[in-house]
Amino acid sequence: MDFGFDVISAETYEHHRALYEPLTAAIRKLIGAGIRTDVDEKTAREAQAAIDSVTALLETKQRATTAAVRHKDTGRPLTWANPAVGVGNAIAPPMVIHHEADGRAWSEFHLSDAYEGPPGRVHGGICALVLDQIVGETASSGLSEPNFTGTITVKYLRATPLGKLRAEASIVRIEGVKTFARGCLIDAEGTTVEAEGVFIRPVWARDGA
Repeated sequence: MDFGFDVISAETYEHHRALYEPLTAAIRKLIGAGIRTDVDEKTAREAQAAIDSVTALLETKQRATTAAVRHKDTGRPLTWANPAVGVGNAIAPPMVIHHEADGRAWSEFHLSDAYEGPPGRVHGGICALVLDQIVGETASSGLSEPNFTGTITVKYLRATPLGKLRAEASIVRIEGVKTFARGCLIDAEGTTVEAEGVFIRPVWARDGA
């Protein structure tokens, strides 16, 4: 079972990223501008009309689904709608996850006002989202293997400030169909949030299933 993912060449994969990531970044920037805007009524109405026009333009051709496609050589998916790393999802944090040869993963990114909970601090749910994604990716070998979140425990050590952050994750151990992994969120002063999770290989993906 592979969720019906299409396999695409490396060239097509990179073309998709090059085309849609800048568009998503522009929409993400628009979200931030909308949060902070203090324009007058006339300007607000003009902006709304312009946004409606762009929305209609993007709706002229839509995919039937938001399912991912897979890189032919690496097996990694190119996800469109994932709220943590979706290429086409502007609410996803601008997070690119890097995978090292030893299995560790890391990402450095900037979280803006769009992710604020308490004033000047990242919403706790966003911290959990980021960590679930990077720890899950680590447990599933960069999303090339099916291992789904069974349980995840998030420990908030202190409030996470908006701005530049780093997330890290690594595998602790593997026991049969269960992979145990952990991660953390880090600011300039050190770790702000820790996470530990158990990720389970589904029945359909096990040997002999």
